[in-house]
Amino acid sequence: MKKIKVLIVDDSAIVRKIFSEELAKYPDIEIVGAAPDPFVARDKIINLKPDVITLDVEMPRMDGLTFLRKLMKYYPLPTIIVSSLTPKGGKLTLEALDIGAVDVIAKPGGSYSVGDMSAQLADKIRAAARARLIPAPARTDPDRAASEPLRALAQTTNKIIAIGASTGGTEALKTVLTKLPHNSPGVVIVQHMPANFTTAFAERLNGLCQINVREAKDNDAVIPGTALLAPGNYHMILRRSGARYYVEVKTGPMVHHQRPAVDILFKSTARYAGANAIGVILTGMGADGAEGLKEMKDAGAGTIAQDEKSCVVFGMPKEAIKLGAVDRVLPLEHIAAEIIRMV
Repeated sequence: MKKIKVLIVDDSAIVRKIFSEELAKYPDIEIVGAAPDPFVARDKIINLKPDVITLDVEMPRMDGLTFLRKLMKYYPLPTIIVSSLTPKGGKLTLEALDIGAVDVIAKPGGSYSVGDMSAQLADKIRAAARARLIPAPARTDPDRAASEPLRALAQTTNKIIAIGASTGGTEALKTVLTKLPHNSPGVVIVQHMPANFTTAFAERLNGLCQINVREAKDNDAVIPGTALLAPGNYHMILRRSGARYYVEVKTGPMVHHQRPAVDILFKSTARYAGANAIGVILTGMGADGAEGLKEMKDAGAGTIAQDEKSCVVFGMPKEAIKLGAVDRVLPLEHIAAEIIRMV
C-alpha cells in the first residue's frame, strides 16, 4: 500500500507533535517531516516531495498566505489550512481557500477534542491526496459571476433547495449561489467547515450574491431569496409548521465524522419538503449526503450531482450516483441554471 506522504508546517511545536503522533496511528499516512516556518518548509518540500502539506496561516517570518501564493504558483501541492477558531482565523482561511488550499481544519481546543480532530484530519488528508488542483485563473471570478445572475423567476415558490458540499465546496458554492436570482426559493446548505469559519464564509457569500446568505440560527425561517448556511459544529435540520419552513440548529453525534452532516439535512428535507425540494450534492470526499439524497429522490424531489471533471474530489457525488440518488449529473457551471429550470 502506497502511503500518503505529509509535511506539517506550523510554528507551534505542540501542534507539530500532536499532528505527528495522531497521524502515526493511520497505516496509510506517513509524516515525512515537519517545519516551523515557510523557509524551512520550502527546502523540505523540494527534498521530501510530500503528497500533502498542512499549513498554519499565522506564522512569523513569512505568513501562511504569502507562502501559499508562492507555493501555488511555483510548486502546486494539495494544502490543508490549519487555523485558530477566531474571526481573524476565519477570514484568513477563506482567503487561503481562494488562493488554492483544498480544505481547512481547526486547531483542537474547547469542545473540539484531539480525537475529533485526528479522524477529521486523516480524512481530509486522504481527500487532499486525491484532489484535482484547479489553477487560480480557472477559478470562478466572483465579481463576474455576481454580475451575471440568471433571469429572475416570474413568481416565487414554496420550493426548497438543499445543497451539500465538502472538499472544494467553498468555490463550488460560490459558483452556484452567485448565479441564483434574488427571488429564488429558500436555500439550506451544509458545507463541511469548522465552527466560526462558517460565519466568515456566509458573510463573504452574502457580499457576492443577489440572494441574502447568512449563517443559520435555531428557528430561522427558510424564505425565498435567502440561503441559510449550517454553522460549524452544529447539525441543521429542516422542519415545517403549516406552510412555514424553518431550521433547527442543534448539536449531536458526528455523522460520517462530520458535524454539520449533509445526510442530516437531506433526510429532514426529504421528510418535510418531499417533492417540493431540489437536492444538490457537490464536490467532496466520502459518502455524506448520498443516503439523504436518495431519500429525497424517493420522496419526489429533483436531484443533481456535480460531475467528476469539475469536482475537486469526486467522492460524495460519486457515492450518490452509485446509490441511484441522482436525476442529473452536471458540470458545476450548469448547476444553477438547472436548479432554476426545475423550480
